[in-house]
Amino acid sequence: MSNTIIVTPQPESAEAGARVLRAGGNAVDAAMTAALVQGVVDPQMTGIAGFGNCQIYMRQQGVHQCIDFHGKTPLSATPDMWQDRLIEETRDGFGFVLEGNVNDLGYQSVTTPGSLMAYAEAVSKFGTCDWKDVVAPAIRYADEGFVIRPQIYTWWTSGAILGRVDVLDRLGLTVSGRDLYFRSDGSLKRVGERITNKDMATTLKRIAQHGHDIFYTGEIAEEISSDMSANGGLLSAADLAAYRTTWNDPLQSSYRGLDLATNQPPGGGVMLVEMLNILEHFDLRNLEHNSTDYIRTVCEAMKAATADKEAHVGDPAFVDVPMGRLTDKQYAGDLAARIQAGERMTVERFKAPEPPDTTHVAVMDSAGNCVTMTHSLGMPSGVITDGLGFMYNGCMGVFDPRPNRAGSIAPGKSRFSSLCPTIVFAAGEPRVVIGAPGGTQIAMGVLQSLLNIIDFDMTVQEAVAAPRFSATSAIIDVTNRIPDYTLEPLREAGYEIARSPFSYGIAGVHGVESVDGRLRGGADPGLDGVALGVTQPRSS
Repeated sequence: MSNTIIVTPQPESAEAGARVLRAGGNAVDAAMTAALVQGVVDPQMTGIAGFGNCQIYMRQQGVHQCIDFHGKTPLSATPDMWQDRLIEETRDGFGFVLEGNVNDLGYQSVTTPGSLMAYAEAVSKFGTCDWKDVVAPAIRYADEGFVIRPQIYTWWTSGAILGRVDVLDRLGLTVSGRDLYFRSDGSLKRVGERITNKDMATTLKRIAQHGHDIFYTGEIAEEISSDMSANGGLLSAADLAAYRTTWNDPLQSSYRGLDLATNQPPGGGVMLVEMLNILEHFDLRNLEHNSTDYIRTVCEAMKAATADKEAHVGDPAFVDVPMGRLTDKQYAGDLAARIQAGERMTVERFKAPEPPDTTHVAVMDSAGNCVTMTHSLGMPSGVITDGLGFMYNGCMGVFDPRPNRAGSIAPGKSRFSSLCPTIVFAAGEPRVVIGAPGGTQIAMGVLQSLLNIIDFDMTVQEAVAAPRFSATSAIIDVTNRIPDYTLEPLREAGYEIARSPFSYGIAGVHGVESVDGRLRGGADPGLDGVALGVTQPRSS
């Protein structure tokens, strides 16, 4: 019987992490190895020039911390630099459409990346493997190539979403992008074709040899800064040199007698806690899973938390986030009473989904160590510096161009994201390790999967596969496996319903659970991922 499990949306990254575990590496070694491979085989979802959040629980060492590595606005950014370009806010409230898409595509859309620093710090503090060995599998996939999977191709061909730039424009923005992702006749490469990225392999070899400092203060930093300066980018060598991750204690809460640990702002853990606090006041099992009343109740909780996020949550270094109120059980009880009375929550929007350009890894090893990490490029910028091989994040697209708001632009500031890597404990022992890619829908997907496990006794695989819905605006989004007869009473009551053409969606949840000493993994069937259980030496 396997005594450790790793779950990721890419088979290549899961296998790379599983090999580490089989060789005696611990959960941190496996997670960071998988993360680096994800940046190669899913290069628009994440990478070394991205951002994210990671929760690490080291049972024997008594360590339980989160690493926040959100992208930070370059120091040259100003609060009012784009205020006259605003066209509209996206429907889910996670991004703004500007004239010329300057915040969404190209050199000015890039924030200072934190992913590589976080990977390296995690391995240095808690890993057991040599850094070169952690990077080696990613080098191999970049050097030897990877096969284009259906999920990658589906995203490439998804077109323009909610006023944002077409994905093909991102892929083909630079000469390096066109060489990597298009055939010689200009057509997009297809499922089953192989992509090799020799430039990324060389970059990763340099990082393996010299550590992450070469990216932030060394030769690679100089190459990045030179390219940005030559093309009107905001990012500079000073931004890279000044970047620091934030290590903090997890945000703690509870739900139906279980202890919950998730991430602090600017991550989405506070939304997850508020929604669970509200829903704790309802007998969800009695409402029946995905019934009309269940969908209405959960959606109103989603809207309440979204409205609070819009008004109050941002980078705590810049915004006074009222955490006491937002996580208070009594405050949630008041909201629940309003929902029970039939009140509808409201979410304000300017004139009206962040795309799921994100990925996740969840690991639990034989020593009870746990890692859950969500990392991303946001909306990928399309920018690939010639000779480096990786694409940069495009996280400036989520900042509010209007000054004096929680999400407004400020030098060195991080913007809220829905990332919420979470661990649930029962009697002090890890019960569920979970998280998801999926933009603004991340917290909504994680929420429903946890409700499925805790309130409806589903296995983790059943929980992440069940049909989902979401309400981050006045509209209720549903995946198309939810029957229309369930939704008709909501329409009759005045709710607007948007049915997705996809059978799976509303984030892509991945997790591991421990039940009576047995580990089980759950990989969202809407993605190409896998849960791999392996037997490892009990010495992690």
